[in-house]
Amino acid sequence: MIIADRWKDIEVFDTSGGEKLERWGDVVLVRPDPQIIWNTKRSHPRWKKYDGRYIRSAKGGGEWDDRSMPDEWDIGYELITGKKLRFHIKPFAFKHTGVFPEQAVNWDWFSSIIEEEVSRRKRSGDNTPVKVLNLFAYTGGATISAAASGAEVVHVDASKGMTGWAKDNAVLSGLGDAPIRYFVDDCLKLVEREIRRGNKYDGIIMDPPSYGRGPKGEIWKLEESLWPFMEKVSELVSDKPLFFLLNSYTTGLQPGVLTYILSKTVLKSHKGTVTADEIGLPVSGSSLVLPCGASGRVLFDNDQD
Repeated sequence: MIIADRWKDIEVFDTSGGEKLERWGDVVLVRPDPQIIWNTKRSHPRWKKYDGRYIRSAKGGGEWDDRSMPDEWDIGYELITGKKLRFHIKPFAFKHTGVFPEQAVNWDWFSSIIEEEVSRRKRSGDNTPVKVLNLFAYTGGATISAAASGAEVVHVDASKGMTGWAKDNAVLSGLGDAPIRYFVDDCLKLVEREIRRGNKYDGIIMDPPSYGRGPKGEIWKLEESLWPFMEKVSELVSDKPLFFLLNSYTTGLQPGVLTYILSKTVLKSHKGTVTADEIGLPVSGSSLVLPCGASGRVLFDNDQD
């Protein structure tokens, strides 16, 4: 398992009975997690003194019990390369806060690759930018990580609200003028346009949902849509690519499935190595880790014949 253990502003205090007790900056939240099927003793004092708790409704959805939770606040993360990022946190419907903190392990991974390549190109007098495509980009954690590392980024998400949030995060991180292009669009349609235009990317990041709708009602079901989508996205990989990242939060899409898909699509016409594993967050005060999905990574071999 790959563990996101470099956070200073986020901490999982404890987990029990379908819920996790977390610190986001100075704010303590209790949020549901269906993977937490154990019912251990809740000895941490903040179980009784949280700032906000998301309570599911038997009819679906839920609501926040916001005892002393602010409407919104900011947190920070320092990439392994030293670049400092800022994120706007705002608890909203469906329990989310605007950041998936476990993804920090992936931000660190590809940011190091980008910075190394940017430096290499500068040393060799190559002025071409490192181009990165971020699909299903949400509030832009991966986008600003790549941009902070020197990449030129195309950010794509079907939600206008999430895209606006991503722009705010870029500004917070001092990247308001960075070379980021934002698209509120169905990812499949944008990929098809990019193929027709002959555009290519050195790095591609995908964080597809289990189920979703595009801005014009397009239906996305991961088990049915991912394979044909991956076949198309693989056409956007540049001649000498750097990396490809595919995330999954869908039960059943284990790391081995991601390895198989990446090997049969992205590596069909490129050389490289696929690694896939669970990602997770450490639970403080113990040696335990809370699983938070899986990631498949491709590191390309640029010494191709």
